Amino acid sequence: QVQLVESGGGLVQAGGSLRLSCAASERTYTSTVTRYTMAWSRHAPGKEREVVAAISWASGSTYDADSVKGRFTISRDNAENTVSLQMNSLKPEDTAVYYCAASFPYRSWSRNYRDYAYWGQGTQVTVSS
Repeated sequence: QVQLVESGGGLVQAGGSLRLSCAASERTYTSTVTRYTMAWSRHAPGKEREVVAAISWASGSTYDADSVKGRFTISRDNAENTVSLQMNSLKPEDTAVYYCAASFPYRSWSRNYRDYAYWGQGTQVTVSS
């Protein structure tokens, strides 16, 4: 069982930046982020949940959704067992609850949020115009 705890959400003006962090842990292993593909997903009212970024467990290769490409960057710290999402040039349409997610072990990244097995509790990001 993987536990994910997000932090770093809040209120920011359009054009500003926020950094989200996700602390991962599991009972048996100490390095979760190198065994699971990690992702950030968001869910805004009335919209489909969207995977905005993911980072592969093996190579560290990343995926960015078109909606955030060039503005958001996902990264991981293997030693700290954390995954972060740096969000720059934020827009009001980025307002959503952001969730950290982990795949099943050793799976490639996916654009489909249904392919992720473990989820954090979510953190609210609000961008004012």
